[in-house]
Amino acid sequence: MLKFTVMFWEKTFTGGIHPDYSKELSSGKPIENAPLPRSVTIPLIMHTGAICDPLVKPGDLVKAGQKIGESSKYISAAVHASISGTVKAIEPRLCFTGALALSVVIESDGKNEAIMPAIEPDVLKAIKEAGIVGMGGAAFPTHVKLSPPKDKPIEYLLINGAECEPFLTCDHRIMLEETELVLEGISLAAKLLKVEKVFIGIEGNKQDVIDNFKLQTSNFKTDHKLQIVKLETKYPQGGEKQLIKAITGREVPSGGLPYEVGVVVLNVGTCAQIAKTLHTGMPLIERVVTVTGKYLKEPKNLRVKIGTSFKELIEFCGGVTQGEIKKVISGGPMMGIAVPSLDVPVVKGTSGILVMIEEEARLPEPEYCLRCGKCVDICPQYLLPNYLADYSEKEKFEKCEKFGALDCIECGACSYVCASKRNLAQLIKLAKAEIIKQRITK
Repeated sequence: MLKFTVMFWEKTFTGGIHPDYSKELSSGKPIENAPLPRSVTIPLIMHTGAICDPLVKPGDLVKAGQKIGESSKYISAAVHASISGTVKAIEPRLCFTGALALSVVIESDGKNEAIMPAIEPDVLKAIKEAGIVGMGGAAFPTHVKLSPPKDKPIEYLLINGAECEPFLTCDHRIMLEETELVLEGISLAAKLLKVEKVFIGIEGNKQDVIDNFKLQTSNFKTDHKLQIVKLETKYPQGGEKQLIKAITGREVPSGGLPYEVGVVVLNVGTCAQIAKTLHTGMPLIERVVTVTGKYLKEPKNLRVKIGTSFKELIEFCGGVTQGEIKKVISGGPMMGIAVPSLDVPVVKGTSGILVMIEEEARLPEPEYCLRCGKCVDICPQYLLPNYLADYSEKEKFEKCEKFGALDCIECGACSYVCASKRNLAQLIKLAKAEIIKQRITK
């Protein structure tokens, strides 16, 4: 029987903010299957790591679940067809970041025929072959995360069910509707890591999820000690380092990774996908996406084929009720990226599509820094965002590096509280990119 307990006091980290969450728009909407797309555009890099080489060519017939790209590099993730049809092109296509990525374009035959994959008994190999990545947004290959260095023993497995980003509710629905799959994926991951202690961090605004886990775990069998930790509803509570600090009290060192403090963190959606793959043999070819917005006619949580265009999903939700669409964000309003076109595809890390009309998207003109210190007070990484932004504006990137710019998690909390409406997070993000670029070219 599951050794299950709930930690009733709310844990948290130092700093953070309390934005308008607007989750009520979609939190009560059960997961629906999105319509089969007319075509999909599947980038050969949807993950942290090396780009995949195409395994198909224009004119090839493919089925859903068929591998269409892979890399010999260890840090990478295989890519699979999400629908059946004909490969129309292999060419650079626009992605949500605004960059061009080599992509496989498949035209649907309307049949949605799938391959019949063999179920791989080796869990780690199955995860790698399925192209599973972190589905909370970072898209780091899961087989790598579950293979920590041998000299770094893992003591805790932390499951991220916080979903602190405003508007997003896809993890919320997964935890309610696919609880058994989440628990099974957790158990499989814990066995691979050889850990006994597992914590599931869930924010207090999801009491229905906590109650559901208590109900569903009564007959679930595992050898691991599982504890649900009720977290304070605060942004960015779901940040990896903030979650580790809140639950274990340990701090990941500057420039370090979680395994250096004996921790591995997985998203609840990733855990559910691990279990699905081990049940069916099917790779990661679809995911749950929250399509939402205050003026969207019908916000939804949709199970979407990878490669489906944002435009098709927004149309399926009825478009906006007034005005015109001015901005669409991939992800949530804090850490998400405004997409350059509605034709960009859903990728493995797409957790949300936030639709905004002009009055929401209009940004105020930034003013001079007032030196009020609010950004310093709320920074979850204990940085000095005001100074980092100043140095970035003046292109003093060596100063940015000295003041810890690379430790910034780009949560956007500093920009949110800035009384002068400065683009602090964006300036620090620019500095990080320049520092990394300079390191590579040295």
